[in-house]
Amino acid sequence: MEVIIKDFAELKLVGYRVLCEAEQYIIEIPQATRRLFEQIKDIKTVVDPFQLYGAYVVDNQTKDEDGYWVCVEVSDYKDIPSEMVALTFPRQSYAIVRHKGKNSLIGESYNQLHKWIEENGYKRLKNKWHLEKYHSWEDVDNIDVELFDTIE
Repeated sequence: MEVIIKDFAELKLVGYRVLCEAEQYIIEIPQATRRLFEQIKDIKTVVDPFQLYGAYVVDNQTKDEDGYWVCVEVSDYKDIPSEMVALTFPRQSYAIVRHKGKNSLIGESYNQLHKWIEENGYKRLKNKWHLEKYHSWEDVDNIDVELFDTIE
């Protein structure tokens, strides 16, 4: 497992919030993803219509931070569809690992990443936004996703 540490500048995302019981996310997130891609043409400032992001806060402090967001990156928030939400991520540092394989095994990749973070003297910032950058998501048995864990 190769872990990369990167600092990212501000990131602007637009998409749909998914809020449900924990066991329902595996059903609701793909539905939100399909809905986002059906309406991608309505997002005028999308950077890459084929690059999908997932966003969440591990230890959310408010109801507004609870859930999972399925998004695309935008250059600005001009003319976004009214039913979509806009998220701005400040400059943050991330520990990043790539998971390729079954979606059901993504937890193992997260466990390895969290262990690496601890063993290498970094601190997870669980109250900050974390990201998943999907390169391939259509086949749940063969996904390709970068896992971004916010650190200091």
